[in-house]
Amino acid sequence: MLDALFFVTRALAFGGLIGFSLGALGAGGSILTVPILVYAMGVPVQGATGTSLAIVGLNAATGAIDYLRRGRSLPKTGIAFGTSGMLGAFAGVWLNHQLRGELIMVLFALLMLAAAGSMLRRPGVEASGTSVDDRHLVAGWARLVLVGLGVGFLTGFFGVGGGFLIVPALVVLLGLPMHLAVGTSLLVIALNALWGLIGNLRFGTLDWPLTLLFAIGGVGGVLAGGKLAGRLPDRSLSVAFALLIVGVAVYTFGRSFGTMLAT
Repeated sequence: MLDALFFVTRALAFGGLIGFSLGALGAGGSILTVPILVYAMGVPVQGATGTSLAIVGLNAATGAIDYLRRGRSLPKTGIAFGTSGMLGAFAGVWLNHQLRGELIMVLFALLMLAAAGSMLRRPGVEASGTSVDDRHLVAGWARLVLVGLGVGFLTGFFGVGGGFLIVPALVVLLGLPMHLAVGTSLLVIALNALWGLIGNLRFGTLDWPLTLLFAIGGVGGVLAGGKLAGRLPDRSLSVAFALLIVGVAVYTFGRSFGTMLAT
């Protein structure tokens, strides 16, 4: 009984942490989901990838709706960006199930270090005095589609949202201010996670009870993070989560690479 209660408590707490990062930054937390599922919850790598997509997708959708309700998202831009990742997500899911789990986690650790670096280098763009609307999509649509395909592949292969790539792409390629880029990023993440989840359903690798627990914790975390967004220094939040990601990446690489050498 106590073991079950401890398991549920851990799942809710970890879900809350992941959701908080998504809500506050539009990125960061989802990349922690797979290592948490594998090392803290004991889920096999391929199962963790599929379960992560369901968790990330639900959290991102909750945050996207909240940002949209407050007028801090560009839905047409988000849908166009997210739709471009469909083929990439399906390809990523297929490749994920062709490789051994330890290799995926070694590659995942390297991706985490790249994500941490991206968060630390995130451009500090503030809202300008001019209006911003979905016409920004026209100027950089070709580059945005290519980025969308790449993010979709990462989503399907690793089970991550890709917000650490999406937010800079929206800021740099389309010139969106951060307060719109974060909300739009959540919509893109939700769509990419949906494509990856659809691709994973035929492999039957999802842990639905664990998904539900993480999602419940994540909903609260997303809403709390969304309310704090703009009130706490964005730079401080980014640095804190980047350092956390680096620590998890080092642990993931050491454990997975050691297992590969031993077998």
